[in-house]
Amino acid sequence: MKIKFLLVLAAFATTLGCASKKNGAVSIAVFIPGQMAGSTIYAQLGAGAERAVAEWNNGHKGGTPAHIVIVEAGYNQAEWESKLTILAAGGQYNLIVSSNPSMPYFVSAISEKFPAQQFLLLDAELAGNPNVYTLRYNQHEQAYMAGYLAGLLSEGAPRIGLIAAQEYPVMDNVIKPGYLEGANAAAAEFGFAPFVLDYRIVGNWFDAQKAAELGASMVASGIKAILPISGSANEGAVQAAAEGGAKILWFDSNGYAIRPGVIAGSCALLQEQAVYDKLMLYFEGNLPFGTADVAGLRDGYLRFVDDDPLYIQTVPQAIRDKQASLTSKIKSGALTLD
Repeated sequence: MKIKFLLVLAAFATTLGCASKKNGAVSIAVFIPGQMAGSTIYAQLGAGAERAVAEWNNGHKGGTPAHIVIVEAGYNQAEWESKLTILAAGGQYNLIVSSNPSMPYFVSAISEKFPAQQFLLLDAELAGNPNVYTLRYNQHEQAYMAGYLAGLLSEGAPRIGLIAAQEYPVMDNVIKPGYLEGANAAAAEFGFAPFVLDYRIVGNWFDAQKAAELGASMVASGIKAILPISGSANEGAVQAAAEGGAKILWFDSNGYAIRPGVIAGSCALLQEQAVYDKLMLYFEGNLPFGTADVAGLRDGYLRFVDDDPLYIQTVPQAIRDKQASLTSKIKSGALTLD
């Protein structure tokens, strides 16, 4: 089944690539490491890329037009590298666009085999490769804001929860410590005891049943706030929190409507705008390949969603005021989280 799928994808890519070369178009492939349906961050990636291509084609005034294809690779990470390699192997695409913290690992290996292939990676970091540009969101800020609110919501509870799909460098070195750091900043500021982090691994990005079991175990132990970062498996963690009376912190999109009254905070990545902006730079010949940029609250690609009516209804005014004070400090530079 896997081999058949890859052969079909290879033939599909070759057909599109040849058509693009014949028409003299700039050919863009958007590689979705998952599915757009049910994933806001990947839906934004596709939408932003399509918007950039459409606007470029409408306004390039005789310049080279652009062609786009979107490939959904599914949630089996073991297949991502081989599927991404197929896209690069034929040389049909001027630029491959993707988004995931694990992409630099795959792209580094693929770049050695196909050194002419260019990549635009979001939510990722890889500096120094002359054919790769990356934009990483400041997930220290993101995790810190989530942890700070988790701490405020967990007054009197000794622990906060984090359910991850898997371990990877950004999770281990940035998100996990940043989340606990934020919670303990709230504890120190308002006189709570320091928190302990209950950290659990699902093992993949789709097993909602496993995430539900992990979440239920956390809630049963007295945890009041959980941050799930496990793709479509998040659904299980949300259900466990709803059944146990705990709150969920949502990480990369406005998630309040997913389960009103249960989702108590959302940090949103404005990925549609980010990929649009970077693709327009690419079309203009100004995308700085070899560079690894980082964007946070002050750059406009990351925000804490505090204006949603469901947030206002769910979280008490006193806690919202404290959270607003934190985000204000980060935006102003009074608090710097590198």
